[in-house]
Amino acid sequence: MIYSKETARQTALYLLQIKAIKLNNTTPFQWASGWKAPIYCDNRKTLSYPAIRRYLRAQFIHIIRKEYAGATVVAGVATGGIAMGALVAEGLELPFVYVRSAQKGHGMQNKIEGVLRDGDKAVVIEDLVSTGRSSLTAVRALKDSGVKVLGMISIFDYGFDTAVQNFLDEQCDLLSLADYDTLLTQAHYEGYITSRELGSLGYWRKAPEKWGVDQ
Repeated sequence: MIYSKETARQTALYLLQIKAIKLNNTTPFQWASGWKAPIYCDNRKTLSYPAIRRYLRAQFIHIIRKEYAGATVVAGVATGGIAMGALVAEGLELPFVYVRSAQKGHGMQNKIEGVLRDGDKAVVIEDLVSTGRSSLTAVRALKDSGVKVLGMISIFDYGFDTAVQNFLDEQCDLLSLADYDTLLTQAHYEGYITSRELGSLGYWRKAPEKWGVDQ
C-alpha cells in the first residue's frame, strides 16, 4: 500500500526519469522466477543521484516518524535495502543492521549484521517488493532474534495479490513510496507508454505467469 499519492507520483516519475524502472512490451525481461515481464526495476540507481537519494531518504524518515515513532533500530534487507537503510538510520540517529538473504558460511555465520539489543523495535527498509517472500525472510530472521518488527517500507511495490497475502499471513505492515498502478498512470501521462501499452502492462500485473505465454 502506498503511503501518499503525491509521494507515489513523484517517486514513480524519478524512477522513470533515471531508468531505474524500464518498461518494454516488445522484448520482455526474464525474471529469476521464470516469469517474462515487461518491466525491470533496479532501484540501486537512485543512489547515484544525490537529489533523488535525498528525496527518498526524507520520505522514509517522514513515514517512520509518523507511523513507527517507537522504532529503536533500522534494518536493511540485503542487498538493495542496505545503503538506503543506512542513510535513513543516520537521519533518524538510530542504530542500523542489515539482514543477509542467507546465513554467512564462515566466521560467526551471522544472518543479521550489526548490533541488536533486548527489546529492540525495528523498521525494515527494502528497495523492491514482488511476491514478498525474500523480504519476509528478513522479517522472520529479525523476529527469531527477539526483535519486534513494526513494519516494512519499500521504495517500490508491484502490488501482487500473493504479496498482500504473504504480508497478512506474517502479520507485517507494508508501506511503499510508489506502486505499480501509480507507475503506469505516471508513465502514460508523461508519454513513456501508449494507451495500448498501458492495457498490456496492466494485464501483466493481473496474470504475470500467463503474460509471456500470450505474447
